[in-house]
Amino acid sequence: MNEKKEPAYSKGSILIVDDEPNALRVLSAILEGEGYSVQERLDCDSAIETLSRTGIDAVIADLRMPGKDGGELFNYVHLEYPHIPFIFLSAYGTVESAVRAVAGGAFYYFVKPPDFLRLKEVVGQAVEKRQRQMALGTELSGDRQEQGNRYRITGRSDVMLKVTEMIESLSDCDCSVLISGEAGTGKELAARAIHYGGQNKGQPFVDVNCSAMPGKLLESELFGCVSGARAGACQRRAGKLREAGCGTVFLDRISELELPLQAKLLRALQDGEVEKAGGDRKINAGFRLIASTSRDLNAEVRKGNFRDDLFYRINVVQIRMPSLKERMDDLPLLAMEFLGGFCRRENKQLFISDEALDIFQKYSWPGNVRQLRNVIERAVLLSRKESITAGELPAELLASAKKGHGVSGQLKTLKELELQAIRKALSKFDGNKSRAARELGISRKSFYKKLIGH
Repeated sequence: MNEKKEPAYSKGSILIVDDEPNALRVLSAILEGEGYSVQERLDCDSAIETLSRTGIDAVIADLRMPGKDGGELFNYVHLEYPHIPFIFLSAYGTVESAVRAVAGGAFYYFVKPPDFLRLKEVVGQAVEKRQRQMALGTELSGDRQEQGNRYRITGRSDVMLKVTEMIESLSDCDCSVLISGEAGTGKELAARAIHYGGQNKGQPFVDVNCSAMPGKLLESELFGCVSGARAGACQRRAGKLREAGCGTVFLDRISELELPLQAKLLRALQDGEVEKAGGDRKINAGFRLIASTSRDLNAEVRKGNFRDDLFYRINVVQIRMPSLKERMDDLPLLAMEFLGGFCRRENKQLFISDEALDIFQKYSWPGNVRQLRNVIERAVLLSRKESITAGELPAELLASAKKGHGVSGQLKTLKELELQAIRKALSKFDGNKSRAARELGISRKSFYKKLIGH
């Protein structure tokens, strides 16, 4: 393709790779209309050459192409340019290689024809993330990048991008953080992402469940104990707050701390010193505190169950982890990531059927992301076929989906039916738009207008 003249002002540089010239022109026109500069390439080799000499903020690539396909291009970009967001396009609703790629770090995956309004949103999010990383100098490598990938927060919904942005901004500061949210939303994962993405990642990350033991034992666990301080109840120990050194102490369910222990924790945070149970001297402690709660701590303060001064001390910055119901756009990405991990563990190759994904979308997920993870793990263990279907899903999901089918008045709009017909035609003819247009009885020009309109 010919090089394009750069606009006087560009929101970012996008590389589009597709072996169909018409598809390139449609996407290019849409994104150029949004103010991006666009490079068009018909094959992966020329795309790789472009990446080596041009600053690119995001890559959009078709999955299936002659020669090197989009999966191979993704592997190259993920290895050589790990901070360039990669967006897949495919005419196939469920493709195993795309599942593996998304689980491995692709930014988003669209089924052709994409919802162009959503495509523009996703491209904007990808470019914004890339440019923010460059501005903050967060091009990481080596061990720090590996740890960051291990505790990567999965999600491209608006609400999760805000969470990710907050985590990135907090990683290299030492302020206390309070993470709130329902059970199963990923509060500990967020705490680990803050710690392992920061400058003190080499220091310990010490997690303590505040509801797992009674007050006196928890006091010894946190602050340490002088041998014999309590008959039969305490052996000499350093305590978790000291073990953390200059690392992070994560207090899960901090609302369960008894009031006397809350007072002692507050003194430790204020003075930077820890006093063992039964001891008579204080020891310096430089830990950073991250706490989590599934309760409303403001309400607990009003009830007298939680100290207001401790609440203000730990609530320097609060991150609220959204429920899965608030981020259903992320469900396919989460499901694919869990699927990839469990398939590697069990040495299986599976994909999630459209039937199963449809059931997932109709369920309310009271257990949030943790429940979704458990459902995927169960399905991988039970599956004896190449795909996860309704047969491998728990009864409560099937009952919810069956109940949903009985709801009246859920008719699709004409636009939705038209889009469904376009997708089926593209799938039938392996993405060939000319044959798909003939199948639908419309001209190629009308076909592309409908693509843009959707």
